[in-house]
Amino acid sequence: MSEIILIRVNCPSEDLAASLAEAAVKGHLAACANIEGPIASVYHWDGKIERGEEYVLWLKTRADRWSDVETLVSALHPDDTPAILAIPCVHANARYEAWLSANSKAD
Repeated sequence: MSEIILIRVNCPSEDLAASLAEAAVKGHLAACANIEGPIASVYHWDGKIERGEEYVLWLKTRADRWSDVETLVSALHPDDTPAILAIPCVHANARYEAWLSANSKAD
């Protein structure tokens, strides 16, 4: 199994997703970031069903960077309970995995 994880973060704006992406890549917490959206979201909050528009930020990184990414997102995200999910990557081509590993190492 690969050491790569994909971290998915729902963001209330494209600007926030871009800021988080830049901070994570600049800080070598992630080697790459992708932003998708807008997407429609439907969820329970404070006892009622809410609807909203969000952007999905994908951060490609190493499993050992999870805590640092979670700390960064929690500090900069305006939601009380941001959705920060890590998904393991089962396989990756060797050259890409080497590139990702080299670009998401702690300094």
